[in-house]
Amino acid sequence: MDSLPEHAFIGAKQEDGSEGCRVSRRLSLISLVCNKSSYLRPISFSLSTPKPTSLSLSHSLHKYGDFFPGTGHIKDTGAKEGTGFSVNAPLTSGMTDSTYEDIFKPVMSKIMEVYRPGAIVLQCGADSLTGDRLGSFNLSLRGHAECVKFTKSFGVPTLVLGGGGYTIRNVARCWAYETSVLLGKGIPNEVPYNDYFEYYAPDYKLHLTPEPRENMNTEASLNSVRTELLQQLQDLQGAPSVQMQEVPPEFDLQKEKRAEGQYDGSAEDEVRQGTKEGRKEHEAEFYDQQD
Repeated sequence: MDSLPEHAFIGAKQEDGSEGCRVSRRLSLISLVCNKSSYLRPISFSLSTPKPTSLSLSHSLHKYGDFFPGTGHIKDTGAKEGTGFSVNAPLTSGMTDSTYEDIFKPVMSKIMEVYRPGAIVLQCGADSLTGDRLGSFNLSLRGHAECVKFTKSFGVPTLVLGGGGYTIRNVARCWAYETSVLLGKGIPNEVPYNDYFEYYAPDYKLHLTPEPRENMNTEASLNSVRTELLQQLQDLQGAPSVQMQEVPPEFDLQKEKRAEGQYDGSAEDEVRQGTKEGRKEHEAEFYDQQD
């Protein structure tokens, strides 16, 4: 925590996730944020799923309603070949650690059971923490990190990213603590002295105390969200895995070709390798005249 993250104010929307690398195996995208940003676009690189398909599944827990960007209704389950592979948990203000976990853990367990992803991208947005300037949830660092720990427990290769967060000192707190959770290393609650020490006044502590305010998510509304998402996943047919084959080293390919009579020093090798002597000329191309 020697410095504050430079990319704490990066957000994302579905329309903005058009570039990026293609993922060749089944992938789960999990967004632990207040706003809907299942399509991830960190500042350093892009990872996107332009259209939900059976080869990627998106799960997002977010504030829904009169809140930017206004997407992520529970009925938004994807389109065409991606129908059913967008799993939205729309929530409202005041979410606490226990109520957040009561949604995240059973839904995540069902995703792992039904979809069985080969890899997970976990976006740890800090705007769901208590005290965020724009967010309206009321999570502690421990409650937020419990979701990270739970995801890690499945033993699936996982790429963990940062995300939103608009009280910057709490973004630094969040990512420092969740890095320690991922590494299995404890860190003290006292913030060590650094160039930004005054930002952590007045208590200079790592962990946050949730605010004493009402959780607007009722038990009935949370049960309804959880039940509908579990049913959506139950109805989902798992995506067929894309077969991955290891590319053999170049020397192995050369050995195979030599066994077939290729690259054994014969005249035919020059033709195979496209040398001038073996190249077939085309009337639309020009070549140096040979003596």
